[in-house]
Amino acid sequence: MMRAFLTAVAVSVLGFSAPAAQAETLADALASAYKNSKLLDQNEALLRAADEDVAQAVARLRPVINFVAQAQNTDTNPDRATDGLQKTMTLALQWTLLDFGRNRLGVEIAKETVLATREALKDLEAQVLLSAVSAYVDVRLQAEIVSLRQSNVRLIGQELKAAQDRFDVGEVTRTDVAIAEARLAAARSGLAAAEGDFKVARERYKAVVGDYPGNLAGLPPLPKTARSMEEARMIALRTHPDILAAQRQVTISELGVEATKAAMRPTVTFEGGITEDIGNDARRDTASLSFNQTLYAGGALSSAHRAALAQKEAAQAGLLQTTITVGETVGNAWAALEVAGASIQAGTLQVQAAQTAFDGVREEATLGARTTLDVLNAEQELLDARATKLQAEAQRYIGVYSLLSAMGLLSVEHLNLGVPTYDPALYYNAVKTAPITSPQGKKLQRILDKIGD
Repeated sequence: MMRAFLTAVAVSVLGFSAPAAQAETLADALASAYKNSKLLDQNEALLRAADEDVAQAVARLRPVINFVAQAQNTDTNPDRATDGLQKTMTLALQWTLLDFGRNRLGVEIAKETVLATREALKDLEAQVLLSAVSAYVDVRLQAEIVSLRQSNVRLIGQELKAAQDRFDVGEVTRTDVAIAEARLAAARSGLAAAEGDFKVARERYKAVVGDYPGNLAGLPPLPKTARSMEEARMIALRTHPDILAAQRQVTISELGVEATKAAMRPTVTFEGGITEDIGNDARRDTASLSFNQTLYAGGALSSAHRAALAQKEAAQAGLLQTTITVGETVGNAWAALEVAGASIQAGTLQVQAAQTAFDGVREEATLGARTTLDVLNAEQELLDARATKLQAEAQRYIGVYSLLSAMGLLSVEHLNLGVPTYDPALYYNAVKTAPITSPQGKKLQRILDKIGD
């Protein structure tokens, strides 16, 4: 697709694709996710279809010209003594001259629909990028959890060996050895589960980014968001694509009300034609104006107007509800960030205390003041503390990008990735006047060729 084409060029020129010897960065992952997203491909195609709706609405403002060639066998004598074959060619034109803005309102509705669809595409872009951040962070987190579990297995294996040695010299009972054996089995089970989670994270990464993760680099500094929750909410009210799309829907519904009013008014249509009778070498020219006013349609026009008014009320209520939902999402994202920050602080202290406790208990165990179970419990508490801190750090990192998404700022452009984005105006400008031939048609074909590539 066009976005993939532009992004591929940027990746090769700007160096976003890391060489094999270098680690894969988060920027690499985000660029790949944007380039390879089939969800964006799908909705970009839907946007181009909406662009064509504008072209079709514009076409309804223009005359329609038809060519008809006809051959008709007719009886020229009641006794069927002679028959004639009449051949005619007709060039007919039909043009609506006056409809009280009905067709022009259709053009405006189509344009507003395009703008609403563009906002929906922006929202999908944010979802794709947030999924890429989440997948990247999760792969790193699961790899670190696997490393912790491997260390846990090694430590418990050492404790089992030490317990077995002490049992051999009669310092401890068989119970201590059995406890260590049970803990080692549990540690191996935990390691297998962690390795499974890591494989799941890799599959998720491939689905989002397009390839399995390689050697992932460390996480870059977090982007700036807002200084307060209220500031974040105010930004979201101005920039979030869901709110902007809902505003477009309100405009569409208002235009729809005007369209139903126009439908109750008359239309004036011009019709003209040139008919050539080939056999008789005769020509007939016609021209007419027709005035059409619906006097009674069984209540259908009035019903359509009432339905449009209801749609307008629904769109206005939908805008208010979207505003509430976006504000709630911002608040939840801000609260999640605060919780993650507090968890990291507490987790740091917990890890330090658990490490001190583990070192002390293990030293005391060598002196016979602690049992094997005490050592294993201290080691488990240290493992849990480290894992909890890692998870909190991952949640906080993803939380910052979630807040950006809630504010309506999570985009390739805002993150300054240096990747050319899909330009929705490019195709729209090529078709908005409903071109059929000439330079406009050639320009459109070049755009379609790029999309095909």
